[in-house]
Amino acid sequence: MRLLLTLLLCFACLGTPAAAQSGNGQPGGTIAVESDANQDAAIAVRIREIIRQLDGYRDVTVSVADGIVTLRGTVLDPAQITALAELVARVEGVVAIENEVVESTDLRERLDPAVARIEGRIAQIAAVLPLILVAAGAGAIVAVAGFFIASRKWPWESIAPNAFIADIYRQIVRLGFSILGVVLALDLLNLTALLGTILGAAGIIGLAIGFAVRDTVENFIASIMLSIRQPFRPKDLVEIEGELGHVIRLTSRATILLSLDGNHVRLPNATVFKAKIINYTRNDERRFTFGLGIDPSADIGRAQEIVLGALTELPFVLETPAPAVWVEGLGASTIDLTAAAWIMQHQTSIGMAKGEAIRVVKARLEAAGIGLPEPTYRLVGPETPTRAPAAAPTRPAAPTPPGTRVEAQDIGAEEQAALETMIEVERQALPDNDLLRREAPQE
Repeated sequence: MRLLLTLLLCFACLGTPAAAQSGNGQPGGTIAVESDANQDAAIAVRIREIIRQLDGYRDVTVSVADGIVTLRGTVLDPAQITALAELVARVEGVVAIENEVVESTDLRERLDPAVARIEGRIAQIAAVLPLILVAAGAGAIVAVAGFFIASRKWPWESIAPNAFIADIYRQIVRLGFSILGVVLALDLLNLTALLGTILGAAGIIGLAIGFAVRDTVENFIASIMLSIRQPFRPKDLVEIEGELGHVIRLTSRATILLSLDGNHVRLPNATVFKAKIINYTRNDERRFTFGLGIDPSADIGRAQEIVLGALTELPFVLETPAPAVWVEGLGASTIDLTAAAWIMQHQTSIGMAKGEAIRVVKARLEAAGIGLPEPTYRLVGPETPTRAPAAAPTRPAAPTPPGTRVEAQDIGAEEQAALETMIEVERQALPDNDLLRREAPQE
């Protein structure tokens, strides 16, 4: 029976590792019955040799008695205490560990490593300082060369449609040479991997800024497109988003108009680029129309002949395209006619021409006995009879006595000339802040 128990104990010892470590940082396994002083000394020497090779354990002392290791001293990092216990537990022959190592609170001991690291960094910088200076100088030379090339008038002003686009070309050249200088400097310093990080961060920042200033970016791109396409010229009479006026200038941010009332109208270029633009100045010929209502009892054909004859006799009305008159519809108490005629708008004010044509046509119709009645309304009250009385016949207008024939007055373009003078004064005030050019191709 005693022999059987001895064999079972031997098999148990063979199946269990002698240096197994328990979960609490203490070594596991069986404990020898006999104590060996030589073994304790060997364990202590081995542990001291190990911690001597590691940083941060110079103040730690080791003592071993009966396989029990006692650690005392101070360290700078609390994590080193646990790491030291785990390391000692791996030494063969260790029975238990008394870890009395604590974190150091000495200010000098804690500052010495930081000072040593700073001194090491300074020494490294001093060692590579000549290379840094060479890399910075090479990058600066490339960047300065780019700025010098961009500052020249040729070839940018010759290949760009206007000064605004030429300045954009210059900015692109400056940016390109600056990036090339940075890449060259980083390559000399063997830090090209850092360039990818910088470009990635720049891309994210640029994307965020782009979303934040989306309207500004849209306006800037619209300014570029308008300066290239040139949909209008200086002094052109245009209508944009319901605003009518003469073009003063096209800037990098807005289109400035001078309204017919003499007011400045500033429209963002993003709005102008997407808006419907009506250019009244592109063609010299321009048509004006006006409506009039004649007596329902009048001869419509004769009224049309009178109106057409009056328009034809006007000195400022063009023969080609010829004036025209047509019936627009039936009104409540009139027959509505529409008259149209063409003029040379650069020689004749369209507003004055239209007003003069209405005056002459009205006088000719009244001279021929064709009335222009006003709308007739019937008021219904409590005592109003249910059956309306018969309407009195409309009397034709009395013909104009002979010798009082109405003739057209001379109409010029004095108002137009005055507006153009005002526009020219406005343009001369800021001659360099305009993206429009007469010689540029027009859309």
